[in-house]
Order: sequence, then structure tokens, then C-alpha cells
Amino acid sequence: MYHHVSPETGPITMSPKNFESQMKGLVDEGYTTLTCDQFADFLAGKPTPPKSVLLTFDDGYLDNWVYAHPILKKYGLRATIFVVTGLIGEGPVRACAEQGADALPRLPSHLECRALWAVGSTDSAMLRWSEIQAMREAGTFEFHCHTHTHTRWDQVSKTREECLAHMRKEFEASRALLKDNLGEVSQHFCWPQGYFADDYVSLAQEYGFRYLYTTEAYGQNLRASNPSKIYRVAVKNRSARWFLRRIWIAGHPVVGPLYNKWRSWKRKLRG
Repeated sequence: MYHHVSPETGPITMSPKNFESQMKGLVDEGYTTLTCDQFADFLAGKPTPPKSVLLTFDDGYLDNWVYAHPILKKYGLRATIFVVTGLIGEGPVRACAEQGADALPRLPSHLECRALWAVGSTDSAMLRWSEIQAMREAGTFEFHCHTHTHTRWDQVSKTREECLAHMRKEFEASRALLKDNLGEVSQHFCWPQGYFADDYVSLAQEYGFRYLYTTEAYGQNLRASNPSKIYRVAVKNRSARWFLRRIWIAGHPVVGPLYNKWRSWKRKLRG
């Protein structure tokens, strides 16, 4: 699970240098990057290359186009972006790193991006539909639903009924924009801010989303495991050495569960 690939420092931000190191590491070690549908085939028990990984990005930041896209293209890899459709803008394609440093747009930090969200001025922080289409055509990214506004309605609604009514509107608005701009809506969905509950899951399934991606890291996605609770590892701003070791731990049949129990225990101790 990634968010930003940018020279700007801050939370959930990967430097272009470390991101390239990680992608080169995948290639050097013979990994295959999966599409979401190929990952779904794995969950269903269909054959999958033994060294496979699904790369996901949340929200749809401009720096995904400026830096992540050229690096994925360079190494022949692909990834997924779960987009917050209400934050995606209109307009022509902006420059990416392939055009050289002088032409690149300024990229706000993560905290600046969230401040821009709050005042409804998202174009300098987020992708445009034209850039999304360019990445789809290049084969570097595919795009799936991450709601329309990324709001935690459970925290701002007075009743649960009101909360679920807002979530219905989120699903409907997001699905409509994806259909209008991409021509399709998949069965893959990522929870905003990682929050979900049983009634959220039922509602997502009602709207056709079968594969539900969480921000929970301490579990394993195994063949025949539950597609309504997909675990993801938050990738740290480190080099390929850390990245490949973390992937190995996550997938190991013995070390993985032991590591997850230990990390879950430590989290409970922190309260």
C-alpha cells in the first residue's frame, strides 16, 4: 500500500529514489506484478506465479503520475490506484518525470494535499481524468473505487442510518463518475481511511463490490481466503532491501503468521 511518490517529505510519502529501488528490486528478484483481477484469480485458487505482488496506491495524488508512472513504465511493472472520484479534476495532461525536472509541476506535501481538500482546491494535489486515461493506456496503472469524498461518515453522522445513507450516495456518485470516465466499474473497492464494519461490507456488496481492500497489515491473503477482507502492507520509505524482506515475511507460511501475531500483540500493548 502506497500513497505518495514525491521528493516532498512527510507522512505516507515515498521518495522517487526509494520507489525506484523497490521496483528494480522486484524485477531483479523475478517478481510479477498482478492486476486486481489476477489477484482475484489467485484468491479463487487459479494458478499464479509463485513470486507475485499486488501494488496498490490510495486516493489518486498527482505525484503518482509525475513520478510513480514513469518508474513503473521503465521497469515494465503495473499497479493499482484506488481513486477518490470527487477529487479528480479536468484539464490537459501535465508533465511527468519523463519530460525532465524543469517541466514538472510543484507537488504539495501530504499535509498540504489534505489542506487543499478541505478548501475544495484539489487540482494541484490530485490527478486529472486525462492523466488517469494516459496511465491506463500505458499499462502502468489500473483504477478502482475509493468512494467519492473519502469521508468518515461514521464520525460525523448523528445516527447509523444517516451514516449508511451517506455511504449509499458515496457509492452511487463514485460508480457514476468511474463509468462516465473509464467506461466501467470493477468489483474492487478500498475503504476510505481504512474504516469498515459489517453493515458497510453488506452495503458495498449490494453495490457490486466483492473484493474489499483494508489498511490492515497483520493477516495473510491466502487461496480461498475471504475476499471481503483483503490485507495490505503499508510500504515504508526505505530501499529494496527492506521492501523485499517485508514481502518475504508477509508471504511466508510460518514466519508470516508469527510476525503478524507479534505485531498485533505490540499494537494492543500500545492501546
